[in-house]
Amino acid sequence: MSSTKAFAAGNYRFVPGVFQYSAGVAADAGYRIERVRFQRPVPLAQGFERIAAIITAAGRPLTAFCACELRSPAPFDEAGFEAFNRVYVGTLQQWGLFDGATNPVARSNVCPEIAPPPEPAFHAFCYTVADAAAAPSFAVAGSGEAPEGRGNYSDHIIARNDTSATGLRTKARWVLGEMERRMAALGFGWQDCTAAQLYTVHDIHPFIAEELVRRGVMPAGLTWHFNRPPVQDLDYEMDCRAVHVERIVAG
Repeated sequence: MSSTKAFAAGNYRFVPGVFQYSAGVAADAGYRIERVRFQRPVPLAQGFERIAAIITAAGRPLTAFCACELRSPAPFDEAGFEAFNRVYVGTLQQWGLFDGATNPVARSNVCPEIAPPPEPAFHAFCYTVADAAAAPSFAVAGSGEAPEGRGNYSDHIIARNDTSATGLRTKARWVLGEMERRMAALGFGWQDCTAAQLYTVHDIHPFIAEELVRRGVMPAGLTWHFNRPPVQDLDYEMDCRAVHVERIVAG
């Protein structure tokens, strides 16, 4: 991931990823990214309708949609994840975001361990807004501890099935490195973040000081969601962002 591609229709650029999402996005000069979080998860189809209404009311085209955060009932197997992603990108294609191969929209999709939604749902989304005085803004997509674009996750999971303190530290280091690679491709680093989010049901306390705090991950703190990554056997996921305008709407 050494370069970005422009998505002029949305007024942002993105780090190419896999068909279901890009690795991260950054607003063009003269624009900012805004984040909207639903107070409660909104099921996928209804969520797309809500998102379309909010973006349209802001006077923006649907192609301004640039990132989202999903919640799913439980981790998918490989085939289930592929099937879900095909449904998800169908709407993006209708909106002029997905051309059948390249997807500019960044995404996280995680699974609450307690009180999960009954079906995949939107937790939050981002879109671009014109702002001549905007500070630079970006959103990096979630990554678990496996490289993407390798055909499957299971054969490439870092420290697979090892949730010992050593195994989790190994997973964390890999994911932190991936966050840094994605941010660097966009021209940013941890010092630019307004938020960093972590998704795991395992104990991170043995390494949080050395691996996260000393690394500079937490200038704005850390939001820890008691969630699992979206694919079976993954244990640790993160995403991060620099977004200066955020709001919450009723779910």
